[in-house]
Amino acid sequence: MTANVQRTFVLTLLVLLMVGTRINHFAPIPDASWAVFFIGGFYLRSWTRWAFPLLMALAVAVDWAVISGQGMDFWTHYCVSAGYWALVPAYFAMWAGGMLLRRAYTGASWRALGLFAATLVGAVVLCHLFAQGGFYWTSEVVAEPTVAGWFKNYTDWLLPYMRTAALYTGMAALAQVAAEAFARQSAADRIAH
Repeated sequence: MTANVQRTFVLTLLVLLMVGTRINHFAPIPDASWAVFFIGGFYLRSWTRWAFPLLMALAVAVDWAVISGQGMDFWTHYCVSAGYWALVPAYFAMWAGGMLLRRAYTGASWRALGLFAATLVGAVVLCHLFAQGGFYWTSEVVAEPTVAGWFKNYTDWLLPYMRTAALYTGMAALAQVAAEAFARQSAADRIAH
């Protein structure tokens, strides 16, 4: 399988994952968008110039479809404010975390697990800073924003978002380890025969 075929397969899976989970942010199946961008940065680094904007446009399109489908105006919805556009740097923080991990990745190992954990935590902290901060400081929903109010809101939501991103990226990491083990076994079998 060529690298472009693999990337196309990964991109297709990420599109399906985002569409399938972003439809309702608070459904029993949590929104995988943050993880989609992290995983995209890891696997689609060389396609960043067009894959990141494609996934970003898809996220906005899904939001628009869901909000409009409920009979509401997209631009006046609770979650959409001037801060909505902070999702671009927020999601790019996740993408950059995946790219950073890929740059240092040499194969499954305890060191790689530590790098994975560190880059994921850093990316989520930064992503949440942009996403939550953009909403908190620009939305008319927050009547009297304060630094204390912002900090409480930030810390209240950080761990749930961290947990969700870790769940999906952890599944991707397990798939990566399994694929590497399968490739090693296949190579060993070819040599043995």
